[in-house]
Amino acid sequence: MSMRQPVFILSEDSEVTKGKDAQENNINAAKAVAAAVRTTLGPKGMDKMLANTLGDIVITNDGATILEEMDIEHPAAKMVVQVAETQEDEVGDGTTTAVAIAGELLKQSEDLLEKDVHPTIIASGLRQASHKCQEILNQEIAKKVSIENEERLKKVAETAMTGKGAESARDTLKEITVNAITAVADKKEDGYQVNIDNIKIEKKVGGRAQDTQLVEGMIIDKEKVHPEMPKSVENAKIALISAPIEHKETEVDAEIQITNPDQLQQFLDEEEAMLKKLVNKIKESGANVVFCQKGIDDMAQHYLAKEGILAVRRARKSDLKKLARATGGNVVSNIDEISEEDLGQAGHIKEKRVSNENMLFIEDCKNPRSVSLLVRGGTEHVVDEVERALEDALKVVAVAVEDGKIVAGGGAPEVELAHRLREYAASVGGREQLAIEAFANALEIVPRTLAENAGLDPIDALVDLRNKHEAGEKAAGLNVFDGEVIDMWEAGVVEPLRVKTQAVDSASETAVMVLRIDDVISGGSGSGGDQPDMPGGPGGGMPGGMGGMGGMM
Repeated sequence: MSMRQPVFILSEDSEVTKGKDAQENNINAAKAVAAAVRTTLGPKGMDKMLANTLGDIVITNDGATILEEMDIEHPAAKMVVQVAETQEDEVGDGTTTAVAIAGELLKQSEDLLEKDVHPTIIASGLRQASHKCQEILNQEIAKKVSIENEERLKKVAETAMTGKGAESARDTLKEITVNAITAVADKKEDGYQVNIDNIKIEKKVGGRAQDTQLVEGMIIDKEKVHPEMPKSVENAKIALISAPIEHKETEVDAEIQITNPDQLQQFLDEEEAMLKKLVNKIKESGANVVFCQKGIDDMAQHYLAKEGILAVRRARKSDLKKLARATGGNVVSNIDEISEEDLGQAGHIKEKRVSNENMLFIEDCKNPRSVSLLVRGGTEHVVDEVERALEDALKVVAVAVEDGKIVAGGGAPEVELAHRLREYAASVGGREQLAIEAFANALEIVPRTLAENAGLDPIDALVDLRNKHEAGEKAAGLNVFDGEVIDMWEAGVVEPLRVKTQAVDSASETAVMVLRIDDVISGGSGSGGDQPDMPGGPGGGMPGGMGGMGGMM
């Protein structure tokens, strides 16, 4: 009998991890990511110091920032990092919660795999549980909030900042946050839309975090182009120009022959006259301030200064757009066509010195649809952390205004969901109910971690919380400062509904995706060969892009 020749479909240096080993490897990687950020959760969470190869240091307890700065290689771990990225993009807060739930879902699923429950049954149960959570959160746990309810919105901002580096200044910052969001919110037929890009954040080291201020207008980190220009302008009429204030270059290459000095003088006079004409056009429109996206010729600067016009060159395109929203002006691309209707208006523009640098403050705008925040702090690390806390607060308040729904914090929604899921599991039957119960257990990682990070006994805290929720107290959460279980609505610990719905959704989807992977084929240096040892690198010799994790993600 002839020996059968084995068939090799992968290159020799490809590695294949199969079945239980592959699942175990992926689950451990995901749990490691969750463990890395878990200690930062809640008001009593700790900070991480991250140093890169260049020696730059970041000190933060913001989950998204930590995972962004960490150099994560494992493909399953990267999938968990994507949970944090999605949470950050969609809501701006709750990244640590989302990652912790994803890690715990996989840990609970691992126990079921060991009991020989099939991954597809676990996946089906997790999906059902996730769907039920969304239903309960939307219909039974969430409460309404409107843009007029400033006190509630301030509580949303305060909750987002609690435990961050900016906590000492949170009274100032929550006020600033709500005022900024209220200013830039656009009314739509069915509510409000908030574009955070209309809030400009400028950072300057110096002063304290409490010195952070909101300018109902714009701050431009530039100074006037000519020393003779005025330092401040009252009743500013602002021209926003995207074209250069310079003599025009010819479209084609041209050569000019000059045979005597008079012709040279004539040529220079002509250039000067052209620049003077441009400046006159600006003056005739009534403008007394100019923000130019491109360059301003030295001679043009001189003429603008003579006319008493304050000018700034090389302003960012994004700044011009924000200035247009803040002052009601239009960005003009052709100076010949500028008119009074195109000008923006502001009560006054002033050049102020901040941390030994000049900045322009455009204030007292009639109806500022774009505003600026000037973030201060004693050191660069403090300023960066205040900025991160502010960005989180701005995003969550914006989400609360857009969705019009908020939930209690302090682990209350998670315990309520876990309680309700256990009831639901009994009605489902079959092996799926094991996965639904696992989901319930996984959600309790949030209150358990809040207790651990505060130095409390997590088992005692969980028992107290479960008892309150079984007695019908839906908003019972953990007060990490004294270990008591209290009503979170009364304590003012509130978050946007989307923080929870997004965290549950993306965590369960990622857990399902990781569970369904039963083979990991890590390609060798086959085709691309950039990362030979990296599971999920290029190559691997399988057709149709299956060489690495690419075909599975």
